[in-house]
Amino acid sequence: MKNKNAAKNIIFKIVSIVIFVILISLVLLILFLTITEFKPPLITSFEIEDDGKEKVSFDTDLKITSLNIGYASLGEEADFFMDGGKGVLANSKEEVEKNLKGIANILNELNADFNLLQEVDTNSKRSFNINQRKYFEENVFKTNSFYAENYKTNYVPFPIPPMGKVDSGLVTSTNYSIDHAERRSLSVPFKWPVRLANLKRCLLITKLPIEDSDKELVIINLHMEAYDDTGGRETQTRELLDIMEAEYNMGNYVIAAGDFNQSLYDVSELDFPNTEGHWTPGRIIEDILQDGFKYHTGDKKIPTSRLNNKPYEKGSEDTYHYIIDGYLVSPNINVKSVETIDANFKYTDHNPVVMEFNISE
Repeated sequence: MKNKNAAKNIIFKIVSIVIFVILISLVLLILFLTITEFKPPLITSFEIEDDGKEKVSFDTDLKITSLNIGYASLGEEADFFMDGGKGVLANSKEEVEKNLKGIANILNELNADFNLLQEVDTNSKRSFNINQRKYFEENVFKTNSFYAENYKTNYVPFPIPPMGKVDSGLVTSTNYSIDHAERRSLSVPFKWPVRLANLKRCLLITKLPIEDSDKELVIINLHMEAYDDTGGRETQTRELLDIMEAEYNMGNYVIAAGDFNQSLYDVSELDFPNTEGHWTPGRIIEDILQDGFKYHTGDKKIPTSRLNNKPYEKGSEDTYHYIIDGYLVSPNINVKSVETIDANFKYTDHNPVVMEFNISE
């Protein structure tokens, strides 16, 4: 009997020690993430070099491309745990490199005057720590870009295996002259401690001088909240609109582009499978727009994104699509065309959306 009691005591002590170690580790992890939490100010201005680039001109046709590159890890082979799949990290470094090359080829073929990219990793475990901003500067832009971090944390402790370190954000590049560039923080809907390993959304705002004018062309790169049901997306959209309206009221020309994570068309208008039971974007709010402001995206038949519940299978029963990427423009922007390029989600879980426009006095 004494031997049995001794054995029970030993087991109890071992279990107690294991639980204690786990609890201490958890406390230390939360403490570490709290101390190192990414807390950007409301506005972070970027240094602008006088590079002698050409200024934007009135009545000149311009092209802008917006694309969420899915950190070059959400190509046709991928699924993602937050969408109902199992994937956390890219399958291999070679797959990330293949996706980067494919995305670069698409961007080079489109040859836009402005490239606005979302979910660009610069040093993240999930994409094998490849500096994707640098890759696009060397292989597409041929010039420096502006980078605004919206996901920066030393460790994401979930799921299994953990996502680990993430450094990711928005990238904007153009060959035209820029007067000013800044990162503007958006509201964070998450509370402590959830926010410690979560995104800190922002806008990447670039202002371009216009030839023979004191007004500016304002380009805003964005990626709104995704996995949130507290109204965070709607709040962030209103913050965006406040900025756009203030710029327009000063006489500037304003374009916001990116991944709104909100449907730009009423779901009933789209010929896509019903997404009930899966992630479903809310309808973007149109009745809060100032008179003359309009949303623009491509053809209703071509989706701009897919659900990563499984590797991509075009036309299969459980493949789900959305139209959540596009443009919001002020009334003084002359939109000539908007097209979604059907790239079949081969290299990323989004399709590029291209807009041609000009501005007039």
